[in-house]
Amino acid sequence: MKIGIVCYPTFGGSGVVATELGKALAAKNHEVHFITYNQPVRLGSFSENIYYHEVNVSDYPLFDYPPYEFVLASKMVDVARFEKLDLLHVHYAIPHASAAYTAKQILRSHGIELPVITTLHGTDITLLGRDASFEPVISFAINQSDAVTAVSHSLKNDTYKLFGVDKEIHVIPNFVCLDSMKIKNADGFRLKHAPNGEKILVHISNFRAVKRVEDVVRMFAIVQQQLPAKLLLIGDGPERSKVEQLCRELGTCKNVIMLGKLKNPTEALGIADLFVLPSESESFGLAALEAMGASVPVISTNTGGIPEVNRHGVTGMMSNVGDFEDMARNAIYLLEDEARLLKFKANAYRRAEQFDIHNILPLYEELYAGVMDTTTPAS
Repeated sequence: MKIGIVCYPTFGGSGVVATELGKALAAKNHEVHFITYNQPVRLGSFSENIYYHEVNVSDYPLFDYPPYEFVLASKMVDVARFEKLDLLHVHYAIPHASAAYTAKQILRSHGIELPVITTLHGTDITLLGRDASFEPVISFAINQSDAVTAVSHSLKNDTYKLFGVDKEIHVIPNFVCLDSMKIKNADGFRLKHAPNGEKILVHISNFRAVKRVEDVVRMFAIVQQQLPAKLLLIGDGPERSKVEQLCRELGTCKNVIMLGKLKNPTEALGIADLFVLPSESESFGLAALEAMGASVPVISTNTGGIPEVNRHGVTGMMSNVGDFEDMARNAIYLLEDEARLLKFKANAYRRAEQFDIHNILPLYEELYAGVMDTTTPAS
């Protein structure tokens, strides 16, 4: 198949999943065309069967804001026509699904019927769903897609609750590429950050308020009072300055290491003992799954789609949103007993195996084939 993938090229979960999906499809000899405004951060260099088409948006004095959606639709049309795509897979409802609808209508006028699959990832529903001005466009774009997927049952339910959607939504969970998670020199990295054998806790996010990174620091302050520990914070964003200030107030700065954005956080996960995810809302929790793929138990909240990934008392522990004291107790419970921690690490990896790309990719391929079989050629 020749597949066009439209996504955000950033560090966010939707862009990571779309990119890794495209790479896996290419490895199975599908021809994959990425259409976005910048090269996806996980795409890497030259790869067989992978092509990148940049969406260039010019500034026009007529517009207050660059018309990205229209330029994107035009690029979709161009790539679909001249690369002879079999289908478009767009990740994120706005603006990708709505732009795909426009492209689909233009292609139809050229006698080309191109199926469009939309994957919902989270904030395109849970965040924009709170803004009534987006509802008509999002509902229409979803309903006009030839197939729709969501990354969790929680997100599927939220979509039906927040929008006027009558389209069937298939749940295909996020995945992890276990083959690529082996790291070299893990002992060397661990010795650098925890030279005295301290336990290592890791948090990865975009440092938005919904991630509640301050809760990570507050729980860590309790943990380090009970046992030697280090905290690695990976990522950057609007809450970082608040986090840094809180570290100073709590006196944890010498044990909190802020690494900023990393293109590949696997090396940090490879030396971690626990992963901390205190989010107020998560449609899936891809970072938690990646941690489990590195055999790292997860200390998380119990919101959204997280319970569909993290199993309390098996692969990690869960607490109510905002209860950083309970999260600290859970972390200490795992870290203070090495045998218990090793058991949780083994359980985390076994759980991640269920979400390995080799198990999830066939679900997408089956969906692609079904959509292509049922699409009626343009007259």
